[in-house]
Amino acid sequence: MPRPSKPRVIGAQPEISSFKPRGISAKKLKAVNLTLDEFEAIRLADYQGLSHEDAAVLMNISRPTFSRLVEKARIKVASFIIEGSELNISGGNVTFQDRGCSVFKQALPDSRIERRKHSAAALEESYC
Repeated sequence: MPRPSKPRVIGAQPEISSFKPRGISAKKLKAVNLTLDEFEAIRLADYQGLSHEDAAVLMNISRPTFSRLVEKARIKVASFIIEGSELNISGGNVTFQDRGCSVFKQALPDSRIERRKHSAAALEESYC
């Protein structure tokens, strides 16, 4: 039996949680479900441009786990775009943590060793 997954830390829920092509009824579309942790992974890696290691620290998960999340999310988003499906963002084992600091991304330590020594909370306190 696999080990239960730890809750992943995300900044906030998306303001819009459902997308579909215009002019087609949702009943006729295949639904693609993106979990909140997959959404957060895409947001941190692709939208904010963080490295996988820095984003993993923020989500309180390992770098390989973060990379798997991003890969799954990218496949789902590509499926949504190419197949013209409906995209729903919800679910997942997550906890919310406000990360209001706009300069946090630029203030992450340059050294991987320094990043590993600090938790996400300690990094936020020292830079925000």
